[in-house]
Amino acid sequence: MDLHFGDSKPTDDERAAVDALLGPPESSWEGADRSDADLRWARGGREARDRRDLLLPGLHAINDRVGWISDGALGYLCRRLTVPPAEAYGVATFYAMFSVKPRPATVLHMCTDLACAAAGAPELCAGIEARLGVGSGVAVERSPCLGLCERAPAALAIRAGDPVRTAVSAPATVEGAVLAASAPDSAPEEPPAALAVPQAGQDGLTLLRRVGVVDPASLDDYRAHGGYTALRRAFALGPAGVIREVTDSGLAGRGGAAFPTGRKWQATASQPDRPHYLVCNADESEPGTFKDRVLMEGDPYALVEAMTIAGYATGAHKGYLYLRGEFPRSLRLLEHAIAQARARGLLGDDVLGQGYAFDIEIRRGAGAYICGEETALFNSIEGYRGEPRSKPPFPVEKGLLGKPTVENNVETLVNVLPILTMGAPAYAAIGTGRSTGPKLFCVSGSVERPGVYELPFGATLSDLLTLAGVRDGLRAVLLGGAAGGFVRADELDIPLTFEGTREAGTTLGSGVVMAFDDSVPLPRLLLRIAEFFRDESCGQCVPCRVGTVRQEEALHRIVERTGADAAGDIALLREVGRAMRDASICGLGQTAWNAVESAIDRLGAYE
Repeated sequence: MDLHFGDSKPTDDERAAVDALLGPPESSWEGADRSDADLRWARGGREARDRRDLLLPGLHAINDRVGWISDGALGYLCRRLTVPPAEAYGVATFYAMFSVKPRPATVLHMCTDLACAAAGAPELCAGIEARLGVGSGVAVERSPCLGLCERAPAALAIRAGDPVRTAVSAPATVEGAVLAASAPDSAPEEPPAALAVPQAGQDGLTLLRRVGVVDPASLDDYRAHGGYTALRRAFALGPAGVIREVTDSGLAGRGGAAFPTGRKWQATASQPDRPHYLVCNADESEPGTFKDRVLMEGDPYALVEAMTIAGYATGAHKGYLYLRGEFPRSLRLLEHAIAQARARGLLGDDVLGQGYAFDIEIRRGAGAYICGEETALFNSIEGYRGEPRSKPPFPVEKGLLGKPTVENNVETLVNVLPILTMGAPAYAAIGTGRSTGPKLFCVSGSVERPGVYELPFGATLSDLLTLAGVRDGLRAVLLGGAAGGFVRADELDIPLTFEGTREAGTTLGSGVVMAFDDSVPLPRLLLRIAEFFRDESCGQCVPCRVGTVRQEEALHRIVERTGADAAGDIALLREVGRAMRDASICGLGQTAWNAVESAIDRLGAYE
């Protein structure tokens, strides 16, 4: 490894931010201000290289303190970790929330994605920019989905400093967003997570039964409502017994791929290579998805307990919770929950006095949709660009840090609690034979009561939209988010199961159900989807890197053309879409054409 450091020096704030994370430097080689001639040879390089995984937290520390990452700050962090500056620069520029160019300490992220676009986000952005003007000390950045779709349009203000300050405005107005950016401490508090659950407090709920009922900050309240009953039963069953219960329940992954959870756990547990790792994917970035955020903010201890059970069953003693960087309230609540669980003996060297050691570390994402793909997520944690890896080997064999790893999203893990408390047969009796258990759906768009809904698998799309109060003039429903597909207003009898949506030629995905009425310009909506995939492609493979660009260009031509025939561009879109689907290395490129294809074939979008 050849390290080439520039002459730029970190400021005192930048140095303090890095040292707060890594501790003070021990030699001049690491950047200490000493007169001794210890630069003649490197010391501690092996130990520093073992901390490469702290590169992303280090970038966060600088960005949080100063608002951007200078050459001097990046060079100092690289010295501390013996990471080549060119590699660190590649990581820093990979994430949308970081900047390597000077910018104001306050950044206002304005969501312009699907739900917010339909709610008037473009006009809102223009109004905010006009109000703030040049020299306001606020950088306004148009952002992909912020995961606040039930309160669209949404804005997130982040003010760098010690400590960093954040404020959310949703539903955003010009006045509300400007207040959040100019005085984040004075902005109104976010409403409780229970307001995102129209069914909150109703009987018959399983996954959402505590949201709005318990205080999310209180461990005692959580335990009074059945908390940690599942973990005690897990210890009674033993690791093999837990995996058997999860397998018999028929639980399938809720992140979109629907892989059997029990099989994944068993494959990881049986690997002789040690250590094993558990990774919770809380990087909820699919446009229209916000169920995991609501679970983390309304019932954070449930996730801590579920991760402990998953670690116990698969032989992992360390769990990483990879949390989306745009979820500041989730971060605060989970940090508190983990600290409380650790203090009460529910995490640490001896969980519940059972001789099992397990702990959880939160790692923040920084604005990269591709990091929802499991191997890209592993690369991100390890301090590399969040690019997917080729498979095989699969994560259950060689995952995080090259060790056997089980990866599940938040909803999947939380389902483990009712499986253990009610038993696998009772859980499997919910839903259908091939899609068991309850499912969370994120409903937004042209409905009266947007939010997270819990229904058993097998309920129809019509049942769900009736609960949410669909508005008159419904034109289309997008299932599965930007990577999903559209269905017509006369296709609402589709059963919401993995097999039912597949037979209908669409997908359940992560549970997105976004309704659009006649007032929404469909061609502009499709163009926004294409822009999203172009921006979020990691660029590693040619089919996706080039295909997403060609898709966006073709849709631009169709939208901007008046009265001309779009047949040629539609034929090009089909050819590019097939190439992306067949040859892309990961799910981003493979699904980037889905929504556009369904809009053309099912909705006649350009007729």
